[in-house]
Amino acid sequence: MTEGQFKALIAGLGLDGGVLAGGGLTVTSPIDGATLARLKEDDGPGLEAKIARATAAFDDWRRVPAPRRGNVIRLFGDVLRRNKAALGRLITLECGKIIAEGQGEVQEMIDICDFAVGLSRQLYGRTIASERPAHRMMESWHPLGPVGVISAFNFPAAEWAWNFALAIVCGDTVLWKPSEKTPLTGLACQALFRQAAAEFGDAPDGLAEVVLGGRQAGETLAGDRRLPLISATGSCAMGRQLAPRVGARFGRLILELGGNNAIIVCPSADLDLARQAIIFGAAGTAGQRCTTTRRLLVADEIYETLVPGLIRAIAALPVGDPREAKTLVGPLIDEAAGKAMDQTLARAASDGGTVHGGGAAHVGSGGCYRHPALVEMPAQTALVAAETFAPILYVIRYRGLDQAIALHNAVPQGLSSAIFTTDLREAEHFLSTTGSDCGIANVNIGTSGAEIGGAFGGEKDTGGGRESGSDCWKSYMRRQTSTVNFGHRMPLAQGVEFDTD
Repeated sequence: MTEGQFKALIAGLGLDGGVLAGGGLTVTSPIDGATLARLKEDDGPGLEAKIARATAAFDDWRRVPAPRRGNVIRLFGDVLRRNKAALGRLITLECGKIIAEGQGEVQEMIDICDFAVGLSRQLYGRTIASERPAHRMMESWHPLGPVGVISAFNFPAAEWAWNFALAIVCGDTVLWKPSEKTPLTGLACQALFRQAAAEFGDAPDGLAEVVLGGRQAGETLAGDRRLPLISATGSCAMGRQLAPRVGARFGRLILELGGNNAIIVCPSADLDLARQAIIFGAAGTAGQRCTTTRRLLVADEIYETLVPGLIRAIAALPVGDPREAKTLVGPLIDEAAGKAMDQTLARAASDGGTVHGGGAAHVGSGGCYRHPALVEMPAQTALVAAETFAPILYVIRYRGLDQAIALHNAVPQGLSSAIFTTDLREAEHFLSTTGSDCGIANVNIGTSGAEIGGAFGGEKDTGGGRESGSDCWKSYMRRQTSTVNFGHRMPLAQGVEFDTD
């Protein structure tokens, strides 16, 4: 992409070219290492001004009826539809996803907007039976306040949209700190939302703020009492640093942290179906998804039937410039990610693993490209139990489903999981209380590629948070239980007598 084409892309998404120069935050493309922009980070006074605007806007926005709040998200979804191709190209340019995945991320944003519009008329409370005569007890949901969102580079737009669309219809305002590796996508999303807000007509200034900066900016949001909820996506190490700051002020947290996702392949599995899921799960987004398939547990009876074909298929995946239609595996985000992958594979070999693939791919464009790797491991070592954010698939044999589930659960993370089987008993065991310990458990579907209708998130070191569908909207609201006495007596609950006459 030439400089002129890039500027045209940015301008088409509503960004003034002047925002791209003059600051200390350098944004580069993982495709070729080219500098895309130099942005000004938010300093202390600038960040304070944004928090203050979001706080003031909340006071106005919470007074707007929820169905009308949904209308601004409906308009935003329409803006995204019109700009899907352009925003998808920017995502590809800034985080290295192949074209299909960049477009798919924008579609995910559109889908959550549709979900949120319907939700705006379904923020249901409930009526609860009171034990006291002539009393009515009920539960209501009210807007919570300004919400802080901290997102990661690998889904530079969708993670924010999951939070933003729900928070807005729930009556909140949102301050978003995108990854310092992908801030242009954040600025573009904000510009597109401003188009929707302008068409809406009376959205308050400060409804959607974007904060530019690194760790310090995130820590400032986490420690600010004006933000009752922080939703953060990133590594387990990041979560361990962030959680105490929010917890110290009794704030709410939605944490979406690491994943070490496994697929169990049973003797009865449809192996053609399993192959498709395994290959995409392991190599999609160059292994840089939180739901990437990182472990493959294969029944001893079918190991020699399945694994040699996987080795060949993974070796044949086209690695290269993600803007080219033939490419299925793009670059890693930076050289540090490539170094971490190389070191992990070297250690896997020293632990007794047999490494297939994984070397540098000489694309010739200056980015950090690696061939996906399949590693046959003699056991589930400490290395296998750790997450490396790269296209590495560890393969381990098992004997019997109980052993497979024990191996599956014997890692610190608990995000996504899958089993391939045509045996009903095996499938139900995997989904039962003694099966997968993950927040997502699939049968004959891979670990990667969740739909927005379900709650997304996991357990253990994954953080316990839930985003997107189901009843996740409740995280963005405060619950209020109220009781109305419409009688002429004052009976106390639990039959307590306190007669003051």
